[in-house]
Amino acid sequence: MAIRAGFIGLGNQGKPIAAHLAPAGLETTVFDIAREPVQELVAGGAKAAASPRELAARADVIGICVPEDDHVRAVLRGEDGVLAGAAPGTVIAIHSTILPATAIELAEEAVAAGVAVLDACVTGGAARAAQKQLTYLVGGDAAALEKARPFLECSAEKIIHAGELGNGAKLKLCINLITYIQWAAAYESFSLAKAVGLPQKVLEEAGQANGQLTPLMLAFLATHKMPEEARTSEGLQSLLRGFMNVAEKDLAWALQLARQSGVTLPVGGLVSQLMARLYGVEDAGRR
Repeated sequence: MAIRAGFIGLGNQGKPIAAHLAPAGLETTVFDIAREPVQELVAGGAKAAASPRELAARADVIGICVPEDDHVRAVLRGEDGVLAGAAPGTVIAIHSTILPATAIELAEEAVAAGVAVLDACVTGGAARAAQKQLTYLVGGDAAALEKARPFLECSAEKIIHAGELGNGAKLKLCINLITYIQWAAAYESFSLAKAVGLPQKVLEEAGQANGQLTPLMLAFLATHKMPEEARTSEGLQSLLRGFMNVAEKDLAWALQLARQSGVTLPVGGLVSQLMARLYGVEDAGRR
């Protein structure tokens, strides 16, 4: 029997993930505080829920893709939360980039309801989500992962079981650290090329030939190729600021995890203060 799917958090990353569930044949229920993405997915075959609790009562596997740890806690807890409505055997897959301790904390609360929690962090971005090419970094019980696998496979190119609960979040923070440091390297290289009059396309060709410039890095740099009027427009700046806020949070969590683990991340610490510059956000206090 096909599992029933639920999805909470239909933002930049969550909406394209959730959009694949109903077309894949899964009975799907969605929830978000914004009406527009809910209506869009209902038009694609999903059903709307009035609360996380109502959604949980209709789902066997629930994906959660909200911005931060406290948002995940709010979705799970309380009389209208997921845990109030979920039946024993339900699996919750947290896609948000959170601290490992948050996943463990919430999993311990879920045990009383007979519910399993996975930290099923996601990499690839909205574009790869739309193309069903995401990579899931999953920590938690292997049997719970197997139950959630048909749900994840709707948008996945690869599913990596990272081990025990919390390892998905640890792996995501390590991967993000690489990503943001790479972006800083690419940004500074392109800034130098521009300053010395080296054609950008030549640098791109050389960097791709050597494998030093990846498609993701080039996509990131695309913002800096835009005409100044377009780059500084209110709409784009709002979008970039959202990306910047997520990046700063992710790096803050990586640095916190490093402190707790007794290691230093000097380059990561510096890059964490440069995200406005790297994203092209017009913020004098951060640049």
